[in-house]
Amino acid sequence: MSPSPINQTSTSDNRSTLSPAIADEQMTKQDITLGPMPDAEGYFGQYGGSHIPPDLKAAMDDIAKAYEEITKRQDFQDELQLLQQTYTGRPSPVFHARRLSDKLGGAQIYLKREDLNHTGAHKINHCLGEALLAKFMGKKKVIAETGAGQHGVALATACALVGIPCEIHMGQVDIEKEHPNVTKIRLLGAKLVPVTFGQATLKEAVDSAFQEYLKNPTDYIYAIGSVVGPAPFPAMVRDFQSVVGREAREQFQKAYGKLPDHVVACVGGGSNAMGIFSAFLEDREVDLVGVEPAGHGVDVPEKHAATLTKGKPGVLHGMACYVLEDDKGEPSAVHSIASGLDYPGVGPQHSYLKDIGRVNYESATDKETVDAFLKLTRLEGIIPALESSHAVAWAIRNAPNMPKDETILVNLSGRGDKDTDYIVNEFPHVLEFEQAL
Repeated sequence: MSPSPINQTSTSDNRSTLSPAIADEQMTKQDITLGPMPDAEGYFGQYGGSHIPPDLKAAMDDIAKAYEEITKRQDFQDELQLLQQTYTGRPSPVFHARRLSDKLGGAQIYLKREDLNHTGAHKINHCLGEALLAKFMGKKKVIAETGAGQHGVALATACALVGIPCEIHMGQVDIEKEHPNVTKIRLLGAKLVPVTFGQATLKEAVDSAFQEYLKNPTDYIYAIGSVVGPAPFPAMVRDFQSVVGREAREQFQKAYGKLPDHVVACVGGGSNAMGIFSAFLEDREVDLVGVEPAGHGVDVPEKHAATLTKGKPGVLHGMACYVLEDDKGEPSAVHSIASGLDYPGVGPQHSYLKDIGRVNYESATDKETVDAFLKLTRLEGIIPALESSHAVAWAIRNAPNMPKDETILVNLSGRGDKDTDYIVNEFPHVLEFEQAL
């Protein structure tokens, strides 16, 4: 299969051409405000935009116009809010992980329980919005990619609910790894398209899905699974996910009389992180931490997916963002134990927030992630997704070095039902009770 027309890259040598309204590179962090994001062209500073062919740009503009108009309608808002409450099960609670906190002996760890949502992750938040948008636009099919399968399950669920055919593209490597979600996608009536070219993981699934979408952009709609891609997707997905942050901010302040000291989320493309960060961006006293997948180590080429840690500005999948590239300037092979984080790019707003220093981006290795998965399971009776376990790993690493009255709020973006078979097969020692403690 040939590369997708949106699968283009450019290195930092071309940064000055990334946006017609690019910020002066000499601008200091103090000169940059968070401001309204994105701008009218879909840029977050110099990141984002629509780096796509004209015919695809026209289709994206139609989606942007429909999104702007339809989401302001009261009937759309009423239906979405009702489904969030009665279908998804919102609001999701904030839980104090007391046993984990006591075991570590430092800061208090709290979990925003997105794992309790219908379908088991935060993905249902934007999938309901995208499926409803497709319904209001009169589209005949919804197309998307999936990595770990959570977006695929959530979108297939939402499309079944609103009665629109759904097609999910998934890398063959991830199909073999995430079998429970593959079964769910098919049971829900969606067409599952295996992607076998390249690394056969998330990036290739995006390429494949976009190629299918381009066959009929008039009748189809692409429902991207993260805050990535050409405008308007990064802002659209963030907006649908922002309910997580609004809830968490209100819940934490009401329960504990203050805001959390640290808000932590895993980052691949970055949808769950932008969802919770969005409510705290203006609260400068709150430390925001995005945790990338370090895999086997960020200094081991092609064995991690820590894009913001080791990447550089470029263009991928129609957006200007940080990109991991190989020696030829192509998207690098990447690795993460978590299929949903296995991506060589990252959302443009995350790229911008890194540059201005508002969010600290760190990483967790596969080993730390499995350890966190096991500790939370054994100490709190909560089985987290491997994606979310990266954020838990950061809390476990850092909490012991903080005072006991300091607070860490982790966005537990999904549950780990999909990962249990893989964990037990690959790491049989996890069945030994003492290993968790």
